[in-house]
Amino acid sequence: MKNLLLILSLLLTSTLLVGQGAMSDNGLAVTKHSLNIKGKTLNYTATTGFMDMRDESGKLRANVFFIAYTKDNVKSLGQRPITYTFNGGPGSSSVWLHMGGLGPKKVKLAPDGNVLPPPYQYEDNPETWLDETDLVFIDPMMTGYTRPGEGVDKKEFLGYQQDLALVGDFIRLYTTRYERWNSPKFLAGESYGTTRAAGLSGYLQDRHGMYINGVMLISAVLDFSTIRDYHANDLSPLLRFPTFAATSWYHKKADPKYTDLSAFLEEVEEFTLNEYALALLKGDLMTEKERGDIIDKLHAYTGLSKTYLDQTNLRLTVGRYNKELLRSEKETVGRLDSRFKGYDYDEAGERYEFDPSYNGVIYGPFTSVLNDHLRTNLQFKSDLPYEILTGRARPWDYSNVQNRFLNVAETLRNAISKNPYLKVWISNGYYDLATPYFATEYVVNHMFLKGDLKKNITMTYYEAGHMVYIHEPALVQMKKDLVEFINSATPKR
Repeated sequence: MKNLLLILSLLLTSTLLVGQGAMSDNGLAVTKHSLNIKGKTLNYTATTGFMDMRDESGKLRANVFFIAYTKDNVKSLGQRPITYTFNGGPGSSSVWLHMGGLGPKKVKLAPDGNVLPPPYQYEDNPETWLDETDLVFIDPMMTGYTRPGEGVDKKEFLGYQQDLALVGDFIRLYTTRYERWNSPKFLAGESYGTTRAAGLSGYLQDRHGMYINGVMLISAVLDFSTIRDYHANDLSPLLRFPTFAATSWYHKKADPKYTDLSAFLEEVEEFTLNEYALALLKGDLMTEKERGDIIDKLHAYTGLSKTYLDQTNLRLTVGRYNKELLRSEKETVGRLDSRFKGYDYDEAGERYEFDPSYNGVIYGPFTSVLNDHLRTNLQFKSDLPYEILTGRARPWDYSNVQNRFLNVAETLRNAISKNPYLKVWISNGYYDLATPYFATEYVVNHMFLKGDLKKNITMTYYEAGHMVYIHEPALVQMKKDLVEFINSATPKR
């Protein structure tokens, strides 16, 4: 009896400590916060820790790390939206969306997104999505603090379908434990996270009967054939070309007669869909004059030399373009955000040596502030390395998908067809060479949604890169677009 009373006492003490912000082993830290948004105080609760993912026999398969922000004093959870969010990689934690644009705190950067000197700072985020929807940031396997259970091989979770099962089952379990089945539910993903979100729209419906209200795709990749560079694939250089042109325009390498980006890209897109597409399709069937005319246009739009364009067989690729554009200035441009520039050791190299928009801008600040935020504000203590963007989530298994290139657009089309109330919002950065906006347009235009279902997909565009939100004007506009989307996808009760 004494032993039983001692155990109950310890459990009660542990529960009280968690409520005050302390943490038990493999448990949760619950903390209270407030934020001022346009003169209004938003009080919210942060829940940080692990979800124990067990099979039906009770065996622990994985500890999934998450950070949830929920608005306080909500009268009805059935009217309060909840958004499950994650980044991509695969192998990325949720830090970018969490501390970049969606969460209540954000990394302090220059207005254009450039890095400030260390030590890095963070600040309240007046453009947080939290006033519109509760937020659950999920770290997939081997990212953040998420790890497999004892004796479980991480390979069981590292693959397209395996990942859907882990994240999808987490969403079901969180929805159940926190009584959110009757809430309007959304998914938000960035980069490979958009691949995951599209896949989950089908997995959650078909496996768990969970029909969601909306999917937010930030810098989307739905069909990998549109972004893979290899000799036999003309889709990638074709669909990336408007972003190459936008980058050249930004760095003042395009013909100076083009002074307005929107008008410039309208002309470039028309050229891409017609003359350029036909030229790549013809290959060696082009006449010498036809080839020369195409090279003249490519030169006007990119500023690259006609000799170089001829030598590339009219096909530009990421890495080589990033090195060539500013070669005369001895600089390179970024892949995630081509507005940013860097320097290589070998100025005569074929490709850039690193992505200046990742290594030179976002990696250091986001790593630093996330680690401080976890311990200082969220009161979650762990000596594990928080894996920001890791190679530990490798190798990634695509062997069980339908063909050489993963294409989840069909999954999304099928989900919308089964649930005609499912809305999709896709946000695109003009300077994103990783997931170019024109490739996303191509994929959406080949989903062949029927009738009014085509209206379920909305696309918005920003003069920013892959991480749209690090550009202050884009962050502000993105929040306005989010409010409009949430209102359109949430039923009025």
